[in-house]
Amino acid sequence: MNSLFKADKAVVGMLHLPALPGSRLYGGSMSAIRDLLLRDADALAEGGVHGLMMENFGDVPFFPGRVPTHVAAHMTALAVEVRRRVDLPLGINVLRNDGVTALAVAHAAGGSFIRVNVLCGARVTDQGLIQGIAHDLLRENWDAQTRKIQIFADVDVKHSAPLASRPIVDEVDDTVHRGLASALVVSGAGTGKPTDPQKVKTVKAAAGKVGVFIGSGITAETVGSFMDHADGFIVGSAFKQDGAASNPVEVNRVKEFMARFR
Repeated sequence: MNSLFKADKAVVGMLHLPALPGSRLYGGSMSAIRDLLLRDADALAEGGVHGLMMENFGDVPFFPGRVPTHVAAHMTALAVEVRRRVDLPLGINVLRNDGVTALAVAHAAGGSFIRVNVLCGARVTDQGLIQGIAHDLLRENWDAQTRKIQIFADVDVKHSAPLASRPIVDEVDDTVHRGLASALVVSGAGTGKPTDPQKVKTVKAAAGKVGVFIGSGITAETVGSFMDHADGFIVGSAFKQDGAASNPVEVNRVKEFMARFR
């Protein structure tokens, strides 16, 4: 993780986009979305995080696979604005599982990594059955820049259940060696819900040299207990007003978290 975030252990702050055009909850103003996004990016950067990750959090209900082209276009335009504003590594997550579009957005905007919820295997979700996309994603080799974009892949991803019981160490093994993930993400049952420390230990032990990030539920009070077994933390709700993912980032919350982290 040192080469990407210039830190032995990294904190990635979430940029939760409100609903984009075409979504049921779209508020009617892209300029308002841009202003909120850049405000959050500024707060996260001022608070001292090591990287950012932008996702179309407000686009519920999510498409299980590829999103419409206008979503890709709007996310690219917004990602470019973030890159111009803040000099931090930027990741892209296109919900629910559109890693190919995430890669395209990151490539166009100068992003450094993407997150893929189901890289390998299959999961039962509120979008139905979602199947792994590693075989398609890893063949999107447009140029040398594409191959430098790292893939953060979830194991036992939140808001989902396995089709059948399977040891998580086997899922880790497939995601690393067959899916070629750059890093792994471990989370709780849902957005903002705590991650099981024992699960993190198990994944870390099985991951070898591949970095392991906590993907949900980390707070300033709990981050210290995960430092020995995690290489990084993806933080959203804990940085937000009232701890709600849809609320604005509060810079004081970010600074408090980073003080505990250090």
